Amino acid sequence: MTTTATRTADAPVAAPPRWSRVELLPPLVLVALGAVLLAPGHGLWFDELFTAEVGRRPLAEILRAIVTGEGVTSYLADVPPSYNAPYYLVVHGWTSLPGLGGGTSLRVLSVLATAGGLALVTRAVTRLAGRATGVLAGLVLATAPLLLEQAVEARSYGLAVLATGGALLGLVRWLQEPPRGLVLFGLAGAGMGLAHWYAVTALAAFVVAALLLRGRAAVRVAAAGVLAVLPVVALIGVNLLNGTGSRNAEHLRDTGGTLADLAVEAWAGGRTPLLYLTVGLAVVGALRGAGVRVVGTCWVLVPLLLLVAGELARPLYHPRYLMVGLLGLGILAAAGATALPRGARAPVAAAMVGLSLLASSPLAVREPRERSDELVQLLARVQQAGEPVVAADQRAALGLDHHTRTLAPRLRPDVVLPPDDAPSGADRVWLVRRLVDGEPVPTDDDAVLADAGLSLADEHAFAGTKTDLVLQLWTR
Repeated sequence: MTTTATRTADAPVAAPPRWSRVELLPPLVLVALGAVLLAPGHGLWFDELFTAEVGRRPLAEILRAIVTGEGVTSYLADVPPSYNAPYYLVVHGWTSLPGLGGGTSLRVLSVLATAGGLALVTRAVTRLAGRATGVLAGLVLATAPLLLEQAVEARSYGLAVLATGGALLGLVRWLQEPPRGLVLFGLAGAGMGLAHWYAVTALAAFVVAALLLRGRAAVRVAAAGVLAVLPVVALIGVNLLNGTGSRNAEHLRDTGGTLADLAVEAWAGGRTPLLYLTVGLAVVGALRGAGVRVVGTCWVLVPLLLLVAGELARPLYHPRYLMVGLLGLGILAAAGATALPRGARAPVAAAMVGLSLLASSPLAVREPRERSDELVQLLARVQQAGEPVVAADQRAALGLDHHTRTLAPRLRPDVVLPPDDAPSGADRVWLVRRLVDGEPVPTDDDAVLADAGLSLADEHAFAGTKTDLVLQLWTR
């Protein structure tokens, strides 16, 4: 049995508790919930399909596309893999392993990375504030709707959580046993920004916390933080030099000064009871949270303040982009729950985790984000060899290209992808296109087919929560 020295609300524990198997509970809960969410087996949607198509390319081709800002296919020539370049390199290595080339394996990578990040966060908070707070913090994060939603998607957020957990543990080790943990802090901090550059705001929060707790002694931590930011600065520089610039900026919106409110609402999945309970407990944690008060408060405030300030220059808000910074909110709330009078701790902790699970429950029954896999399966049943299958736009092309390769290889010889137009000499042409507000996205394929004497004979709609597709049959 290890003894824990007396501590103030600001100071980390002097003798951190030994690791215990109970600290595995949060990552195990995350994996179990991830399995439930993945059970329906929905097909990949556009962003995930892009991950799959980039990751399967030869390494040299991926690196060339990253540096030059060029796409890896003709129909995605203006969509290079430059923004999340390190993630695609990790995916390339992951899918190179035997048996790991499918879409599910890409999502499993995200689940495992997120679970690993929660294990590191649980250990770090346990060292700072005790096992009860550490395990509760891990459970709060494991059941949070915003984190769960991203944990089961084939994108880089799982790796960002993993790197953040590593950086936090490195910081805690340095606080308690300097200079140990400094290298881990620097390396994991670099991984944070490379996984998603918004995570740099959380890295800045860790540096501020170190300076507040250790003053001048934290100069080395600040220096490690600066060095950790350099790789992501270089990555941004590559994107600016190759002309990629702010291509994804259209996804960001101006909040009119309400960024912090929207961020907290997104963390709670829009559920008011969970929002009020989380914020209330976070305030208690910021005021009375033993051991984790400074780190947690900085983790919440610094990212939000940086983004609110940045929003004065340009729109910056997207809920999932803020996820790494919002992890601190869950940790502060856990610290607040364990700072309550003894009789109230367990009921309040159970209520917080229960409300998080309730807020996350709609994810278990959500509809597919895109149904291009179902569309291709229908095509495989109704299309006759020699009948052209034409993708009218980028989103239709990516789904058609990927799923005919993985699900229906016999269709491949008849697939026509942009920038090629629909052939005018065929008597029957299958046209795959995206719907926006219930209407097909206009393309020149309509005019080509109409001029060739073909008309729309039949269509099948495939609605998704992110992408609506339609399969049209044009005949003479």
